[in-house]
Amino acid sequence: MRYELVIFDNDGVLVDSEPLANTVLSGYLTELGHPTSYDESIRDYMGSAVHRVHDLIEERTGRKLPEDFDTTLSSRTFAAFEQELVAVDGVEELLGKLVADGVAYCVASSGSHERIRVGHRRTGIDQWFEDEWIFSSEDVGRGKPAPDLFLYAAERMGVAPERCVVIEDSPLGVEAARAAGMDVYGFTSMMPADRLMGVTGHFSDMSQLPGLLA
Repeated sequence: MRYELVIFDNDGVLVDSEPLANTVLSGYLTELGHPTSYDESIRDYMGSAVHRVHDLIEERTGRKLPEDFDTTLSSRTFAAFEQELVAVDGVEELLGKLVADGVAYCVASSGSHERIRVGHRRTGIDQWFEDEWIFSSEDVGRGKPAPDLFLYAAERMGVAPERCVVIEDSPLGVEAARAAGMDVYGFTSMMPADRLMGVTGHFSDMSQLPGLLA
């Protein structure tokens, strides 16, 4: 394998959380008087940290979201995760192959550390991730599309950015990876390939990824 570190996005790449999270988010924003469809939530917020929701709503309406917005959103999202969340098909087999091949990997997510861990525990993939392999936008202050999170993960894992590859499923994540100077492969399970521009390659099934990384 030509890469020394594989950096995974979390939501939509490791755990199949995007449909659940965006259903909750669009419903909550609509409830608060900011009508938002599921497709609009995917378009505007998929792959981003929650501060983007605050920024876009205030920019578009001149109104701030409630002070307890983040807490309520997390509570509702975690409740949905506990009921329905599953791992992305083929993820455990892929992680097992990386371990067998001696390839380092980590996760770098716009979501909070709590959100990452809730999802990993619910789906059983927590066994594949040591605490020191989990990075959140909380660690750097700015979420994607800023490159900070990916650069921070590479630094903490001790690998130069040009020796890293990022696995992403959102345009914001792809933009962040490219800004970090890393190769990036676009996972097209939810986002069509033409929305993931500038990637090193596309794939639609986790079983295809080892061949692309070889």
